[in-house]
Amino acid sequence: MRAVSVEYKSFDGLRLRGDIYGNPDRPPLIFLHGGGQTRHSWGDAAERVAEAGWHVINMDSRGHGETEWCPQTNYEIEDFVGDLKVVLDTLPAKPVVVGASKGGIVALATACLDESLLRGIVLVDVTPRLEPAGVGRILEFMRARSDGFASLEEAADVIASYTRRARTKNLEGLRKNLRETTDGRFIWHWDPHLIGGEFQDNIQRRCLGLLDEAARLTLPTLLVRGARSDVVSMEGVEEFRRAVTHAEFVDVAEASHMVAGDQNTVFAKAVIDFIERLS
Repeated sequence: MRAVSVEYKSFDGLRLRGDIYGNPDRPPLIFLHGGGQTRHSWGDAAERVAEAGWHVINMDSRGHGETEWCPQTNYEIEDFVGDLKVVLDTLPAKPVVVGASKGGIVALATACLDESLLRGIVLVDVTPRLEPAGVGRILEFMRARSDGFASLEEAADVIASYTRRARTKNLEGLRKNLRETTDGRFIWHWDPHLIGGEFQDNIQRRCLGLLDEAARLTLPTLLVRGARSDVVSMEGVEEFRRAVTHAEFVDVAEASHMVAGDQNTVFAKAVIDFIERLS
């Protein structure tokens, strides 16, 4: 299925860019990627959901991918929520929002702010309880090569080592997550301010109290965890399910924090199974 480019203007003037798939007359679904990722991290899940009969909006969040970086470094969760609400205002119907990691916190925070805005939420390997060791490993990886890579081949080697997956053979696909500098090096496709302590503190601060807020939700909710995740523990899952008693749960075998990247087919099926039951 062919993607069509889309652009929105954020509440503070940034150009928000992404892709849309499927018939705009169909029920909408929005994908929100995690911190340090881009819309391409969902693999072909966006196409699969569109083929199942949904109108899919797959966005690069502020400071990531092809969306503009914020000169004022406005990267608090409330800023990402504000961007999501801009997109919501353009839709003729309430969407399902699928959010991974940071994107999941944005989806949950939006639902807690006003659940009438949404049709349902899917949280991908994220709960208000984040395991410090797993978060620390991600940050260590993000900070380790701030000067970039001499080639796409070098980047592929480093990513394969981190994800413990086979090295990608699609170097042009990898190019979507990197920017080539004037001196020929390849740097990450996100604002370096996003790996600062302030950004991470903002996420942790918003998570405080979010579980209590979520306990009041009646919105259809699915939590998808990677069974090998070191960011979301089973204790965190059980804590969330005690608070949000109606939430459904899927544990994806052979998947880490990068659930869609590790097991894209299984992940897409779990999402489609959930959304097809929504009225």
